[in-house]
Amino acid sequence: MDPVIIVGAGPVGLALALALARQDVPSVVLDEGPGKDEPRLARTVVLREDSAALMEGLSGVPLAGAGVHWAGWRSMRRKQVMREVTFGAADADADPGAEPATDAGPAPLHIAQHVLTGALRAALAREPLVKIASDSRLDSVEQEPSGVTAHTRGPKGTWWRGSYLVGCDGTRSTVRKLQDIRFPGRTAVERHAVAALRAELPRPDEALLHRLPPWRTSGPSAGEITARPLPDGVWRLDWLLPPGKDLVTPELLVARIRETLAGWTDGATPPYELLDTGVHTVHHRLARRWRVGRVFLAGDAAHLLGALGTQGLDEGLRDADNLAWKLALAWHHGPHEALLDSYQAERRAVVAARLRAADQALPLLRGGTGLRGFVPGSARGHDGLLTDGHLGRGVLGAPGAYADSPLAPRHLEGEALVATEPGAPVTDVRVTAEDGSFVRLRDRLGRGALLVVLVAPGTGVWERKHWVTAGIMPRLAAAVTALPHPAELLVAEEYPGAAPHTVLLVRPDGHLVTALTGVRPADLYAAAEAALGGPANAKEEARAGSH
Repeated sequence: MDPVIIVGAGPVGLALALALARQDVPSVVLDEGPGKDEPRLARTVVLREDSAALMEGLSGVPLAGAGVHWAGWRSMRRKQVMREVTFGAADADADPGAEPATDAGPAPLHIAQHVLTGALRAALAREPLVKIASDSRLDSVEQEPSGVTAHTRGPKGTWWRGSYLVGCDGTRSTVRKLQDIRFPGRTAVERHAVAALRAELPRPDEALLHRLPPWRTSGPSAGEITARPLPDGVWRLDWLLPPGKDLVTPELLVARIRETLAGWTDGATPPYELLDTGVHTVHHRLARRWRVGRVFLAGDAAHLLGALGTQGLDEGLRDADNLAWKLALAWHHGPHEALLDSYQAERRAVVAARLRAADQALPLLRGGTGLRGFVPGSARGHDGLLTDGHLGRGVLGAPGAYADSPLAPRHLEGEALVATEPGAPVTDVRVTAEDGSFVRLRDRLGRGALLVVLVAPGTGVWERKHWVTAGIMPRLAAAVTALPHPAELLVAEEYPGAAPHTVLLVRPDGHLVTALTGVRPADLYAAAEAALGGPANAKEEARAGSH
């Protein structure tokens, strides 16, 4: 079987290659660059805790030292603190007028993009199933029912043969253009002037969103400033620019830096070292199709978003996580069209919902003053929306659920209610693995197997040998063995909202298929079969390549 061809060596393409390798699928990564990334401290990413954990699992490297997990978050308007979050604890009111917040959750990780890709490249260098071809720019793709042929030009130009091809080649995706896929949307939704600098600022481990700062002397472009810490005393500062294409001159940027630093330190501008600058332009676009036969799109090739603090890379990494196990199953067991089709159905719907939410909020937050500025409580509501975007929660930032997935099982008699809706990411709880060790549920994801989790209070205090053959365990183990796909049986002492003896079926990418009341072999089998796209048949397989 030919390898999967991955076009593009950004974080999404590299993560997809590693995710496939974990499931014993070889790949070739076509990198049009020289094989390394230019260090740019003004180009950073913020990863939600689940995305950061995914990157650590794939790279095998703890990323905390390479980036910064924020200790807290503040949202200010003029001189007033509107919202204050301390991560790892409940949100605290900043003052009597601040809006209370609850369940701050784990801290986001802020990391330079070249550091992240460097960690992924280092992991790939140790991976025998992945080949990275540098200086290889794609210029043609041909499909047949049995595979894909791609041609690259450049010093190492040649033909490549693959089983599938995934375009992770960014905004100007060659793969998308060669497949004649439309990419409609909005251009320049937001523009930001960016500076990376080293300076001593108050609250060195906290991120800050400051709206309408009182010292605004450089015009309306200083109306919103975001400060995010990086390691070694480095900060990334973003200034929201007014609509238009006004040139950001070095002199204007230095003036903004000096007045901002002076304003935050209540005095003269403190010493600082300017390390990098840039202009970040946010576009909102969504590809019409994410699959054409054996060719797929992922990451910025499929979608662009990022207004109001949202992070597009998070969604790109979820694309890779969603697609990897489906491609692996097709690679090992033959094409299953319903399963491969579900990638577009699930991921495009989630990103489209995120874009709709941002488009609905933009007029409210960026529409100037008018009557909205005089509505009581509107300022706090606006800051709450922006906080959600920056912290990766709510409609603007939280991971999407595949509620209407074509892989969702139908009409199961034994369905149980838990705190996680079907199609949503599961909560990361401690579980007992089949060898008796205690691990996190998240550690068992991404290996291509389904996970069956039994909620059994009290088992954590006993050795596995004492309860593995007792009660309902033998019957459940037999049901798991009979499933139509390899599955791992895990036991949790508790799961949010789950009653004792609840059985959870979890996809390889960590989304809940269903929860069942007790051991119900028929329901468990039906749910597993649905999660795999239903029974494959020869007619579906014949459709592969002619999609």
